[in-house]
Amino acid sequence: MTLARQHQIQVVAHRGASEDAPEHTLAAYKKAVEDGADALECDVRLTADGHLVCVHDRRVNRTSNGRGAVSALELADLAALDFGSWKKDHDEAEEGESPDWEGAAGEDTSVLTLERLLELVAENNASGRRVRLAIETKHPTRWAGQVEERLLLLLKRFGLDAPPAEGPSPVRIMSFSARSLHRVRAASPTLPTVYLMQFVSPRHRDGRLPEGVRIAGPAMRIVRSHPAYVAKLKRAGHQVHVWTVNEPEDVELCAELGVDAIITNRPKQVLTQLDRLGLR
Repeated sequence: MTLARQHQIQVVAHRGASEDAPEHTLAAYKKAVEDGADALECDVRLTADGHLVCVHDRRVNRTSNGRGAVSALELADLAALDFGSWKKDHDEAEEGESPDWEGAAGEDTSVLTLERLLELVAENNASGRRVRLAIETKHPTRWAGQVEERLLLLLKRFGLDAPPAEGPSPVRIMSFSARSLHRVRAASPTLPTVYLMQFVSPRHRDGRLPEGVRIAGPAMRIVRSHPAYVAKLKRAGHQVHVWTVNEPEDVELCAELGVDAIITNRPKQVLTQLDRLGLR
């Protein structure tokens, strides 16, 4: 294999170590940190009473024992739900045995607020284990604009609303919505933003991104189908963070193309593979 260039690729745990533990739970993020992930990725939605919670879907039906839209439920309603047993049932059906995280309970498998995840990151950073955070805003939503407003207020409370004087920013904001990223840049222009893409629109085929955005987030299927697109983004001066990269052949392709970050459900396996390739 010929590598595009020798560099360290950042490994980002997608919804935590979500292959090994229930996505978006404290158990999944603790496992990702334990596995050595460079960064943690989360999706955020706003509850009816104004709390940011880490939930991917608009509704909680798939990942909990409850029903309803996140935006119509209060935090107390979500806190009463179990966000872990669906994964246990799935893993036992797939593998015929109990998963390693089965003993996790209480806070570890309850709904996770962004505030609690920021506390986890702060705890690890204080101990010398530097972990970054990639936060995705979900759209469309009934709370348009309020998501970004609450998010930036929370980051400010943790001192994370702007990059440090030296070194990379510990936080970046991602979205498929250019409007969401514009709101973030307008309020906090130095905070890194990532434009996520499920497909390449005609306006972005030459490597351009929405104004002010410096990181592209193409889906792995884009990279497979149009590998030369990574070079276009690089020539335009952008970093490239690819999602969701789980298969060894996809990790190898990303390494060949010189991407900057791999977002994966399997941080431990990807880190091991990159180590073998000399990219760690």
